[in-house]
Amino acid sequence: MTKPIIGILGAGKLGTVLAKIAINSGYEVLIAGSGSVEKIALTIEVLVPGAKAKVAAEVAEKADIIILALPLGKYKSVPKEKLANKIVIDAMNYWWEVDGPDNDILKETLSSSEVVAKYLKNSIVVKAFNHMGYHDLEEVIYQEDGQERKAIAYATDDVEAGNQVAKLIEKFGFDSLNLGELSRGVILEPGYPPFGANLSKVDLQKMIETINKD
Repeated sequence: MTKPIIGILGAGKLGTVLAKIAINSGYEVLIAGSGSVEKIALTIEVLVPGAKAKVAAEVAEKADIIILALPLGKYKSVPKEKLANKIVIDAMNYWWEVDGPDNDILKETLSSSEVVAKYLKNSIVVKAFNHMGYHDLEEVIYQEDGQERKAIAYATDDVEAGNQVAKLIEKFGFDSLNLGELSRGVILEPGYPPFGANLSKVDLQKMIETINKD
């Protein structure tokens, strides 16, 4: 079966690291930054050889699975019509310094991914790749055979989409950990113990079980 094309919206540190991991795992990768293609093309060529710089609309249209690696406050800038009926992985987090104290996300009682899912109501949103720092994520590229795999937790309301993202996580070189419904993904956000976790599946599961008991 042909591997899905991976699209990444956001060409910052997280976006380029995820693009490198995807390329290293044998995926075709399309990536878009906030500016023109010409503005990021050279950077992408240097940082992520093999990835193709495109405008956001083209990434959304041509990719099979799209990862949002933008500042969270810019989630409404994505081409949502072209993301309809597609799996969208939300790897974003709220950062006061970037998103500001008056961000609409803070006014919601939902997790940030649920807010994104409300906006992308015709897409299938999966929360993943947001709880581990980009520098820790990148270590998987240099991991040797036999080394303990780290875990990436994910949450979604769509079982089939979750299975596809779990497969992607595994192909990227991590163990996948299913948290269940998208609302459960709130424990992966800043302020909760799993945020920043660079742990094995067993240890991450233990941490999450402790939270559940509380």
